[in-house]
Amino acid sequence: EDEIASLAAVIGASLGGAKAMTATSGPGFSLMQENLGYAAMTETPCVIVNVMRGGPSTGMPTRPSQADVMQARWGTHGDHPVIVLAPASAQEIHAETVRAFNLAEAYRTPVVVLYDEVIAHLIESVELPAHVATVDRKWAAPAAAGFKPYAETDDLVPVMARPGDGHRVHVTGLTHTEEGFPTQKPELAEPAAQRLLDKIERHRDRIESYEALQTEDAEVLIVAIGIVARAARRAVACLRAQGIKAGLFRPITLWPFPEAALREIDARAVLVPEMNAGQLALEVERLAGAPVARLNRL
Repeated sequence: EDEIASLAAVIGASLGGAKAMTATSGPGFSLMQENLGYAAMTETPCVIVNVMRGGPSTGMPTRPSQADVMQARWGTHGDHPVIVLAPASAQEIHAETVRAFNLAEAYRTPVVVLYDEVIAHLIESVELPAHVATVDRKWAAPAAAGFKPYAETDDLVPVMARPGDGHRVHVTGLTHTEEGFPTQKPELAEPAAQRLLDKIERHRDRIESYEALQTEDAEVLIVAIGIVARAARRAVACLRAQGIKAGLFRPITLWPFPEAALREIDARAVLVPEMNAGQLALEVERLAGAPVARLNRL
């Protein structure tokens, strides 16, 4: 009946052993935030597509925007892990959605595929691979003795119980012990919450993805995502033709943001064009070693 129920159904399907996803745009994404937090806390793999459109509120349906950048990272309450992928073509939508499922399964976390309305309405040829590499979550051995559904492992990602295999599992959005039962003891709650963050942070090298175009000698660096990044590719070519050493940095993994890769680019000035009042710019200003100018369009 609504986007709250949609993501609830996805979470239920995933807990039942299926790979599941749902899709929405801005207002629906707002409605999904509570269940996004639930999926993060219960470590339930799922994929959510959010096609950004004009806002706030019902705003401008079917019109473009990039104003959900920060909501994708901080939309739900509390400290929680998140992976957000930002494709910029029809081909990448296919590839990054596949990767979203693989990351969700590998790290037991919700993954958001985020792109603007212009990218969503592109008509482009897509080359479908003959084989798609897929990842499945780690399943517990049937009826393993002493099974703990949230026991810490070497990679910080707990083994998941498959329904019907004989395990007793308690799933709750409350802070819980390794057995899955609620706790408010600080000495148990803090490490449990920290592990959720650490399991993403530890695997940044396997999660992060970005495109760097002519950044080796760039004096002016453009940082952009989505359809704006496609326009920026043209801008870089035009500037280079005029003798201006420009380059483009496009985060494909928007969250976690590819911090180290951006810091390595030694530009004299940075421009962040985006279709919002200035959200991606906040992250770039935090990381860039040069003055950052904004180019915003609502």
